[in-house]
Amino acid sequence: MLVQQLTHVPVADRQAMREGPRDSATHLRHAAAIPALGQIEIGGTASRDKAGEALTVVAWNVERLRYGDAIAATLAAQSPDVVLLSEVDNGMARSGNGHPLRTLADRLGHAYAYGVEFVELGGGNEAERAKTGEAANSEGFHGNAVTSVVPLQRPFLVRLDAAGGWFRPECGQPRIGGRMAIGGQVQLGDRRVTVVSVHLENRTDPAGRADQTRHLLDAIDRYDPEAPVLIGGDFNTLTATHEERNDDPVAWRARIAAEAGRLIDDVERHEPLFAVLAGRGYGWQAANNLDLPTQRREAGNPAPVGRIDWFFTRALRQAPLQFCPQCFRMAAQAPITKRCS
Repeated sequence: MLVQQLTHVPVADRQAMREGPRDSATHLRHAAAIPALGQIEIGGTASRDKAGEALTVVAWNVERLRYGDAIAATLAAQSPDVVLLSEVDNGMARSGNGHPLRTLADRLGHAYAYGVEFVELGGGNEAERAKTGEAANSEGFHGNAVTSVVPLQRPFLVRLDAAGGWFRPECGQPRIGGRMAIGGQVQLGDRRVTVVSVHLENRTDPAGRADQTRHLLDAIDRYDPEAPVLIGGDFNTLTATHEERNDDPVAWRARIAAEAGRLIDDVERHEPLFAVLAGRGYGWQAANNLDLPTQRREAGNPAPVGRIDWFFTRALRQAPLQFCPQCFRMAAQAPITKRCS
């Protein structure tokens, strides 16, 4: 359902969900009762009626969109036509309890479509809770978005996970919902191109991410089986289970040191989602910087970094070009795809 504003979840309801039973059946019941999990918020204003001969697309996990001014300045410098965003807050104390996506879209002159990945029942992770103390979330929404300088047609949302793993007490960050993708179509030349922003689960194994990918591709084929497709976002291609990476961080760092390139240029061998995408006609080799990580760490953090953010394309002809890691250029003839410089 398309809405101008997501349906509010009262603070008292969120508190009751947090303090009540935290099992899978309860999660499913809560999720079914929250209208916002089935809504797409539409806002902003497209500043151009149609694209020229090419579109520049940026995919970025903006980590709550808490640094709105810096993110807006970075994006404005790239002059993107379409932006695929992951981890976008709306009414979260950790990001100022505002709606930073609206501000960003206005600064870029973009329309947007926003979907809720999780209704957050608390202040976020441990570090975020430490910074905000007891401050309450005004809305508690966290999700993904697509913004576009040209009209975004036929927005759609695909829920990828209904298990409710983050709702369990042991996860320490109570949430209702699950990973999702949001997309739509933009006119490029005489064809519509499907553009999709996706965020896959990090607290699963590679097989779980492959299952989420299959579900997404099935949904895209039902949506429009003929249109060229560009999928971009955070695929969390971490090449191992959450437990392998976190139960013994020292052992994990030693393992990565012994397997040079595992997290950057040998990711495909450990993540079956690449085989799933290849089998459905999607490519990635010409659409990504294959020798650079997309993660970053604070100074002093010894955790290894890898390539977890990707573009995948179907029926888009590639052309080589120097580019930055998060940008992609899509031209109208055939159509052609290029990364931007």
